[in-house]
Amino acid sequence: MWLDEGLDSEGRNYLAMRRRLVVYFERKRCAGADDLADETLNRVARRLEEEGGIVDTPPARYCYITAKFVLLEYLRQADGRHAGPVPRLEPAIDASSRAVVERERREKRLDCLDDCLARLDADERALILEYYCGEQRAKIERRRQLAARLRTTANALTLRACRIRGRLHGCVKACCAGSDRHVSTPSVSRE
Repeated sequence: MWLDEGLDSEGRNYLAMRRRLVVYFERKRCAGADDLADETLNRVARRLEEEGGIVDTPPARYCYITAKFVLLEYLRQADGRHAGPVPRLEPAIDASSRAVVERERREKRLDCLDDCLARLDADERALILEYYCGEQRAKIERRRQLAARLRTTANALTLRACRIRGRLHGCVKACCAGSDRHVSTPSVSRE
């Protein structure tokens, strides 16, 4: 409702803002623009939950202000690896070889995701799988129903899912890095 400025757009404004944030991060040449857009919206949701509302700044502007801070953190984390946004490097291989390498990389990530999901508690695994199930309007409605079933607010559900997703992300990242060195899959620990 906050993004809709008091009206109910049935999630269209949320989806539009998310698309705009993804484009923003892509223009800044960030790897994982979708993840950065999600992180931005999760931070906005946390602030809304903590303070009950943001009245001093228009919703779209506040989202972009938050996105700028997410971008700065992204660049600071990436600073040790390279100076500036992620460069687009084209390896000296043909398109078919590139497709094979990318397919193998994707399969490795999916295997790691399966391993990391299996390490979650059953309740957390069910929550995160249901939270990300569906597309657009169906996903929004499913999340409303999930929040009602868990007797929690939509914002609290988003925070829970964000925390689980963060742990999964760390586990998958470590697993992918570890599988290159033939090490076992790390646990998805609570911090």
